[in-house]
Parts: sequence; C-alpha cells; structure tokens
Amino acid sequence: MTDSTTELKVTAASDIDVDHDALDASIRQFVGPNGASYVTAFHKIHNATGWMPPTFNIWAALLGPLWAAARGIWGMFWGFLILEMIAWVQLGRGLWGNPGAAFLDRAETQFVRAAEFLQRAEAAKAAGEDPARFEKLAANLTKAAEDSLAQGQAASSEAFGILLTGLAVLLAVKLAQGFFGNSVYERQYSRWRITPGSVESGRKTANIMLGLFLVAAIAPLTIYKFTVASPSELLNVFPEKEVSQVFLGEGNATLFSTIASWLEARIDETARAGADVFDGVTAGVRSVLTTLTVALSGTPWPVVMLVICVTAWRAAGPRVAIFTAASLAYIAMLGYWEVAMETVALVGAAVVICVVFGIPLGIWFGKSQRAYKAAEPVLDLMQTLPAFVYLIPIIAFFGTGNPPGILATIIFGMPPVIRLTALGMRGVPESIKEAATAFGASRFQLLKDVEVPLALPSIMAGVNQTILMCLSMVVIISLIGGGGLGKVILEALQYAAKGPGLLGGFAILFCAMVIDRIVQGAFRREDLKQ
Repeated sequence: MTDSTTELKVTAASDIDVDHDALDASIRQFVGPNGASYVTAFHKIHNATGWMPPTFNIWAALLGPLWAAARGIWGMFWGFLILEMIAWVQLGRGLWGNPGAAFLDRAETQFVRAAEFLQRAEAAKAAGEDPARFEKLAANLTKAAEDSLAQGQAASSEAFGILLTGLAVLLAVKLAQGFFGNSVYERQYSRWRITPGSVESGRKTANIMLGLFLVAAIAPLTIYKFTVASPSELLNVFPEKEVSQVFLGEGNATLFSTIASWLEARIDETARAGADVFDGVTAGVRSVLTTLTVALSGTPWPVVMLVICVTAWRAAGPRVAIFTAASLAYIAMLGYWEVAMETVALVGAAVVICVVFGIPLGIWFGKSQRAYKAAEPVLDLMQTLPAFVYLIPIIAFFGTGNPPGILATIIFGMPPVIRLTALGMRGVPESIKEAATAFGASRFQLLKDVEVPLALPSIMAGVNQTILMCLSMVVIISLIGGGGLGKVILEALQYAAKGPGLLGGFAILFCAMVIDRIVQGAFRREDLKQ
C-alpha cells in the first residue's frame, strides 16, 4: 500500500499577472494632473505588507485640507481641518492669547463683590448691627479672588509651553497628512474603479474654490474666537435685533415676538371657532376613560386583582402570574392601588383609541404606497416632536385634565401601531395573495382570512409598542392636570421628596413590566399555536 501526497502550490501576490499598462492608465485617468507620481505611490501601496504607508505626499502635508478638497476627499478635509484648527488655536494662545484671562476676570469680579460686602459691613456698623456676616463673606471672596489671581498668573506663565504644544500638534498633523494622504487617495481610487460615476476623481477647480471658501470662512473666525481674550460680541451673540430691524423696521419688536404673537392669535381664533368640535372630541375620550375607570376602580379590588392574575396565568404562564401578583401586592400595600388603576385606565383609554384608529390606517397604508408616502411625514412629526410640545396645542384646544392628557398620549403612541401594521401588510407574500384570489376569494375575504392573519405578529408587536409608549407618557400628562401615578411623581419632583418619588417610580415600573410580560406572553403562545 503506497501513500500518495498532494502538493499544494501557493501563489504569491507578486506572481499574479497584472496588466500594468492598463492599471497605470487607469490611475492616470483617475488622478488627472501629476498622474506619474501617483502611479508610483499607488504601486508602492499595493506591494506593501506593513501597516505604515510606504509613501509620503509632500503636497498633502503642506496644504492639508486644501489638498484633500482639491482631490474630493471630503472626509479627510473635515478631519484634518479640525485637527489643524486645534493646533493653530494652541499656537494663537501661546503667541498672542492670554491663557489666564478667564481666571483674571473671575478674580476681578470677586474683588468687586468683596468690596461690596465690606461696604455693607460698614453700613451695618453705622446702623448699630452686627457686621460679622458681611465681613466673613468679604474675607471668603477676597481669598477666592487671590486664588483666582494666582491661577491666572500661573496660566499666563504657561504661554510658551502652550506654544510648543501647538507646534508639536501641528507637526504631527502635517506628518499624518503626508504619510496617510496617498493611502486614503488610493482607497478612493479603488472605490472609483467599482463605481466610477459616484466617486470623485481628478483635481477639480470647483473643489479647490469650495475648499478655500470653507477654510477661509471657518478657520480664522474659530481661531480668533478661542485665542483672543475678549472677542467681538458679534461672534458670541447672534444679532437678533439688528436682523429683525431689517425685516420689521426700527422699533422694539423682533421676529420672535412678532411671529409668536401672530401664532397665539391664530390659535385663539381656531379654539373659539372650533369649540364645539373640540368639546365633542373631549366628550368622546372622556366616555371611554369613564368606562375603564368604573371597571377598574369601581369593581372591588380583590376581584380586579384576581382577574389580572388569572389573565397573566392564562396568557403568559405561572411565572408571569406570580410576578404580577407580587407587583400588585406592592402597589396595594403602599397605597397606590387607586392611582395605579387610574393610570391603567388612562393608558387603556389611549391604547383603545390608538388601536381602533391605528390598525385600519396601518392596513390602508400597507396596501397603498401613495397613502403611506403622504402620511409618513406626519408620523415622523408625531414621533420626533418632543412630547412637551404636544401639550401646548392640547391645552389651547382641549383644556387641561385627563381627557386632554389622553389626546397627547395618543399623538405620541399611535405611530408604532400604524407603522408596524403597514409593515406586516406589506410583508404578506404576493404568491399567497394570488393563490387566494385564484380560488375565488373576494377582496374582503382576502383581507380578513389571508392578509390580516399573516400580518398579525407585526400588528401585535405594534400594539405592544403602543402600550409601552402610552405608559411612558403618564408622568408628562400630569403636567396638564392628568392624574394617576404621574401626579405622584410630579409632586415628588416639586417638593424634592426622594422617597415617595422612588416608590411611585417603582409602581410605574411594575405596571409597565406586568403589561409587557402579559402581552409578550400572549404573543408567544399564539406563535406556538400556529
């Protein structure tokens, strides 16, 4: 019996046949002016094996961001522009800046304040009162001023060290630009070979002019601002009054006050004109809230607790039921039962309205791309606008209390159920819908028996997200008169009551966890059944 061996031949990268003429022509086409030097540099980079770039670009080192802009390497332009500005700021602080100016200004202010307290002490003596308190304050401020003065003098003596640091940073940045310029440019060349139309190539005059403009507009002002002890007020404060006078003429009015007054007048007019509509909406929301409040708060607490625990057992299993019972016991024993049930009623009313309107809208948006495109900016606005901003028009149109708080919660909580319902509807395979249509299913049957069941996991995930987002608004709606546990947290914040605030916060946490565990457990069991 003979052994056979297989010889493996490893081919080195240098042994691979490369059409060097075509590669050189491609590099020249990409680079444009000064192509020969870049051909040599790119070949060295291709043949290198270490991490250190084997080339040095003198123009990248000298011109820095301007070279990067000319070559269309905008990431390198911004990065090295920032680094060079940091170096020039250090140089400016060392050459003509005053590093201790802030400390010296603080010392001057403290000396003035100390003199004021001494004057008050003299006045107290003249009035026959005890001047010790003012004298003590003056002594403390004088000591602080002397410390600030010493720090300012020490900082001013470090100007030469700051200058050397700036030179070292500038030299390091220039060397980095020179060593890594060709490597970065070679990566851009590699991307250009793959997608020539989407990657900049050559040296363009437009890029040079844009780079010069950006450097001239950014660098001098930034360096001046950080190196001069008392820079121009124009660099610190936007000239709002002067700009307003250009549009509004001479006077005390500003664009802000004018626009704000106009908006307030329009909102008041709308609120008066649509009072009946707004009152009707509030009445509808209040009816849903009243029904849930009666069910949760009017029913004996043992019955409500038992129903919730059994629901948790049936939906998510015994572990979640035990956790639910422990959470409800915590809420009840600390006296939060009524406000917790009010919180659940608020969240429940908001969720019911979100689901009733959100799921049909999601189905419509999932089946109509045009409708979804039209509604997407509105959904983005509802989710990204800070929640406190919702409260302003809510108060203007609907007043304060629990129903307006629910309306604010709906604005914040409805987008997830709409988006995820639309996502689930779009995720139904076309082949399944075509098969159902081929077997004679009507549009309603297709929706009811095919599309909605297949999109149900995504719809239920949207409902879960809506529930949790509505619960997160509990504290915020307390700012406009909403009740529940949010009111407990608001009072704790107002009076800095740390203990009651933490206990109320844990109550909200347990409510959220119980709802989340029950809903997620029900989803998992539905998935297992399927």
